[in-house]
Amino acid sequence: MEEPTFWDDPEDATRKNAELKSIQDDMEAADALEKRYEDIETLIMMGDEEGDTDLIPEVKEELEKLSSDIESIRMKTLLSGEYDECDAIVTLQAGSGGTEACDWTSMLFRMYSRFADSHGFAQDVLDSLDGDEAGLKSVTFEVHGKNAYGFLKSEKGVHRLVRLSPFNAKNKRQTSFASCMVMPIIEDDADIEINDDDLRIDTYRSSGAGGQHINKTSSAIRITHIPTGIVVQCQNERSQHMNKDKAMQVLRSRLRALKDEENSAKQDEIRGDVMDNAFGSQIRSYVLQPYTMVKDLRTGEETANAQGVLDGKLDNFINAYLKFIN
Repeated sequence: MEEPTFWDDPEDATRKNAELKSIQDDMEAADALEKRYEDIETLIMMGDEEGDTDLIPEVKEELEKLSSDIESIRMKTLLSGEYDECDAIVTLQAGSGGTEACDWTSMLFRMYSRFADSHGFAQDVLDSLDGDEAGLKSVTFEVHGKNAYGFLKSEKGVHRLVRLSPFNAKNKRQTSFASCMVMPIIEDDADIEINDDDLRIDTYRSSGAGGQHINKTSSAIRITHIPTGIVVQCQNERSQHMNKDKAMQVLRSRLRALKDEENSAKQDEIRGDVMDNAFGSQIRSYVLQPYTMVKDLRTGEETANAQGVLDGKLDNFINAYLKFIN
């Protein structure tokens, strides 16, 4: 009799091997943290026995590093959602505030790009629309990396900026808004069926940079899912075929989220509250004038280091949100 294989499906075997490798990595990381803790204990005992106060700065530095690394691992333990390990699709949309809101949207795009870079995530822009004078009216991009959606799901909602506007002749303080939608990228979702008859597909010339190819060919794709009214588009790939594949991927993720929202138990986890992209609906406020502060209105997490946050240092806010929902 032929001996059965442990995994008959090669894809299933690959997935399980990846899961096993991830568990092994986590165990090794935990063992390393325990060893570092023991080393710090030894260092403290040595300093205490010898009365060596010169060791205090070294011990303090090592404790701070250890605490930070423990917090990073603890964040991963909070990523237990169904889609947390998936890649993410992020769409930023300028709200009320005119040119100021478009500039704010470009600032958020930079913030998330910096965050992705600092965590080793890859990023691909699918579609963007420039503002009339400056900034971005909208931008859609993918973030690739383990737990990309789990980290970025905390960013879903309306973001509010208060600052002295560089676009105001009198340099007055102005408030502007931009919304952030985050969806998981779900590959080969058998539960989502898309009928060709339900789609309206339009082609157009890309508005982005790209040279003669972009200017001469209608390679950009806009897909409208007629039953739901969902519209997705992609213009940054090299060919119309590639743009269509990416747009269909975005549509599939949007339809999956919509389907999950029909289950009220998952509504908050998948999409979050539906709010207007305007005053009174923000999840987080970024105040640059007359003082500097970033505050998340859901968790109460705040920091005076607004520039650090705008440079992509979002871990404290993400950690607070994961604890908030778990």
